[in-house]
Amino acid sequence: MTAAGTLSDLETRLGDPDDAANPLGTAAVLAADERGELLADGETALADFGMNAEFVPAELGGRLRTADGLARTVRAVFRRDCTLGLGYGITNFVAAAPVWTSGDDNQRRRLAGLLLGGGRAAAGYTELAHGNDFSRAELTARPYRSSLLVDGRKELINNVGRAETLVLFTRTELRPGSRSHSHLMVDLTTLPSRTLRHLPRFHTSGVRGCMLGGVEFRDSPVPRAAMIGEQGGAMETVLRAFQTTRAVLPGVMVGVLDTQLRIVLRFAAGRRLYGRTVADLPHARAVLAGVFTDLLVADCLATVGARALHVLPAETSVPTAVVKYLVPKLLEDANHRLAVLLGARSFLRDGDCAMFQKNLRDLPVVSLAHAGAAVCQATIIPQLPRMAAAAWSGAEPAPAEVFRLDAALPPLRFDALEITARGRDRITAVLPAEAARADTDPRIAALCRVFAGELRRLRDDCRELPPRDRTVIAGPAAFALADRYATLVAAAACVGVWRQAESAFLRDPAWLEAALHRLAARLGTAAGPTPAGLHEPLHAELRRRLADARTLDLGATRLAGATT
Repeated sequence: MTAAGTLSDLETRLGDPDDAANPLGTAAVLAADERGELLADGETALADFGMNAEFVPAELGGRLRTADGLARTVRAVFRRDCTLGLGYGITNFVAAAPVWTSGDDNQRRRLAGLLLGGGRAAAGYTELAHGNDFSRAELTARPYRSSLLVDGRKELINNVGRAETLVLFTRTELRPGSRSHSHLMVDLTTLPSRTLRHLPRFHTSGVRGCMLGGVEFRDSPVPRAAMIGEQGGAMETVLRAFQTTRAVLPGVMVGVLDTQLRIVLRFAAGRRLYGRTVADLPHARAVLAGVFTDLLVADCLATVGARALHVLPAETSVPTAVVKYLVPKLLEDANHRLAVLLGARSFLRDGDCAMFQKNLRDLPVVSLAHAGAAVCQATIIPQLPRMAAAAWSGAEPAPAEVFRLDAALPPLRFDALEITARGRDRITAVLPAEAARADTDPRIAALCRVFAGELRRLRDDCRELPPRDRTVIAGPAAFALADRYATLVAAAACVGVWRQAESAFLRDPAWLEAALHRLAARLGTAAGPTPAGLHEPLHAELRRRLADARTLDLGATRLAGATT
């Protein structure tokens, strides 16, 4: 089955969200959320669909062929219920990524067999005392005869109480350093019960149905063959494997904003004020078009980051960190602007807009999962000066396949991902290249020149960074530079997608002009006033997609049910 066929099949299985009799519809999702449970019928439907196959590489019997294709498929679940998307499946991908990256053939086959058989894996990284600072993790694995004895606690692990396998980040060397930790693939079903204790479930304000828990090991014996990769190699594996998850997770989160915008569009079309609908009010139209633009920007950035994993695997340590940093910010900011437009209805737990408050609570929790904004910025900052010296003065732009949504991609090789980009950055090189093209729309060319100028200024500022601000303990100025750089990457992603677009809407420069103006405003750059009426073609596209039951992202794919 093709990727499009797989997505269509999944959407059909999910059914019409507005059908009160649909066990996977909005009413059922909200009822499960009120109970603090995962939607049981949803889990059954995803199991029947074989969702776990999406997380297993094709060479191991699964359906994982492209990172952006994975994001689009799982996005369909997040549009319906991000609690179900997080609670049923995406955790399996986070747990599996280190195994696909550094595991031996036996470990890869075992995990593939577990997932394809409907089993669950969990990822044990977080210790509440240290948060996302994995280098301080205290849970230990020490040699004892033919085994390793695992001792300590991990908390905030999704599905740990239901998982058969736990991919565990452990300390295998007491002295500090980058080679002090190792990954283990632990079969929880074989551990002696006296050596393992499940900690009480953590209850959250968002994704209420997710089963977040913890586990305590008490000298639990684990075979030495459980070690993933070489001893002391866990940090290197993390720096490679998390490039894939940092690209995919934000891509699936775009589905949440898709649903939020659809809810507010329907409200605005039906609510009358001052003798006309809210959708007819100029300010409301501008807000709706602006959120639509931000959704497209987020999708461009996430999609380009995911496709780059295939085409530019040696360069993606920085752009994937940019994706995980900036996309959640764009989505959450847009979500709050919609809440203002919706007013008091954004808090209601009943009625036509009730799903909005659920997603308003869920999105920040999902955004924080796996790696927060500061962690991603700390990945970017040390690499900025080297990119400033090597890449921001005439680098060759990234290949067209990175931006062309329907272009074939080489296989995703987890082991080809590199820890750092070594000063390479071919994505932002799109900006000066587009500005110099003779066939570029004059308005787009002018905006690209503005961004190319910003890239030069960023280059100069990064070259002047003092030594302390080139490390993970950098000060606020370095974090501000990382934010500026992330915005430039987003602009380049949008320009590249527009240049390589096939659909009539994406080929039209109107959406790109709106996107670049919004990104320029985020930089505080004088890109000129936003042209009057620029939001009108975007608002018209929103109405067309709503009437035609299509998604609001780059793909504009068909949805189940009528949404007019």
